[in-house]
Amino acid sequence: MRVGPDFHPQHESWSEHWSSATLEQVTRQAAQPDLREWWTVFGDETVGRLIAQADAGNGNLQIAGLRVIEARAQLGIALAGQYPQVQQASAEVLASARKRSDGFNPRSGAYLQYGAGFVVGWELDFWGRFARAIESADASFFAAQANRDATLVLLHAQVADAYFALRTAEARLRIARENAQLQKRSYDIAQKLFKAGETDELDLQQAKTQYLGTLSSIPDLESQIVLARHALSVLMGRPPGPLPELDASPGKEGVIPLVDRAVLQDVPADLLLRRPDVLAAEYQMAAQSALIGVAEADFYPSVSLLGTLGWSASSLTGSPNTLLVAAGPSVVWNVFDHGRITNNVRVQDARLQQLTVAYQNTVREAAREADDAATTLFAALRRDSILNDAQGAARRSLTLANTIYREGYSDFQRVLDAQRALFAQQDAYVVNRRNAVSSLIALYKALGGGWYTRQPLVDAATRQQMQQRTDWGDLLNDVSAPGAAGAPSEGASR
Repeated sequence: MRVGPDFHPQHESWSEHWSSATLEQVTRQAAQPDLREWWTVFGDETVGRLIAQADAGNGNLQIAGLRVIEARAQLGIALAGQYPQVQQASAEVLASARKRSDGFNPRSGAYLQYGAGFVVGWELDFWGRFARAIESADASFFAAQANRDATLVLLHAQVADAYFALRTAEARLRIARENAQLQKRSYDIAQKLFKAGETDELDLQQAKTQYLGTLSSIPDLESQIVLARHALSVLMGRPPGPLPELDASPGKEGVIPLVDRAVLQDVPADLLLRRPDVLAAEYQMAAQSALIGVAEADFYPSVSLLGTLGWSASSLTGSPNTLLVAAGPSVVWNVFDHGRITNNVRVQDARLQQLTVAYQNTVREAAREADDAATTLFAALRRDSILNDAQGAARRSLTLANTIYREGYSDFQRVLDAQRALFAQQDAYVVNRRNAVSSLIALYKALGGGWYTRQPLVDAATRQQMQQRTDWGDLLNDVSAPGAAGAPSEGASR
């Protein structure tokens, strides 16, 4: 018998069939690539190398793995409740002396008393107190695994996003330098014409203003590249410094791919409910539900089997040795403490309800994140061809403006306007590509993709350090980290 409620998942009806029109427009179902390694859709091996290094060195991921080990040890504590809870052994040796009342003692009255005893007590789990505690610890263990998976999802998205932020800054820097060179030539021409008296100072100052304005954007873009490299270094668990993983891919500088669909292996609703942070929230509910049963068990009598074995003796000649054996049941019932027990049950139930609401909020937030990412991706995809045509038109406009200016059919202002428009359209095109990539990454993250890693829970160096401090037995030997693949089952915690 187990007192307390059995756990039932609190799925809202909408979440089991959820999708959106925008999401359907930017996703398709296919077997490849695997959602666990969604970054392969970009066709850039550098992303995979950076993610592999982040898996090996990221501090937050290491902490998440150690929390799984901690939860496993906590589960071991709960499992110990299945065995005798009281196990006490004792031994004692006493030195004593006897003395007659008249003070006459012809022989020494000193003697020794010694004894040993062993007490064992085993509380029978009539009401499921220990079984519910094991359920709670088991669900907490799976929640820790799901939280590690959620850390992986976030880490992989951050690495990919930082990498393409770097590539975007490189592309924008190249565009800025090219336009600065173009505008420098116009400025030099205006300077020569002004010195020759063929034009007024206004053309010179306008050309100079435009050239210096473009030139001023270069230091900011260079700093963005450095900051992106720093972000990648920290994500990989390194101090800011060289990144050989980037140097191993020449020709990728400033390349921003365009992927027009997110490839999924399942429908969005199922992916949403299998998202690691959603699973973690559900496992936390299961763990708390079992704690209600632990609290309710205090309403009922605690029945234990007790056994005592004792032995005592003395060094006095002729003194007997005594052996005591006792066994029997013990019943303890907190009959007059129901106010405390009742309110403890209420506390546990209130905590479960808080976690239920938190779980539902997590699912809603996950759906919002996915829909938001799909919306921004769809908008960026629609803008891509428009901006590409716009930069082509701006390039043609500049060619025409230069031609008619040289032939004397227009003033210098039209050339400056065309140069400004070309720089703006080229930069907007690259930024929009960046927005598309960022939105695609956010969509995969929102649907829980990227939770897989080949790295163990605890790396070899950390495992050795921990084993030198503490006897971990076999607990650290199983260093594989299977993800929390499913939600808690109906009717009970896992």
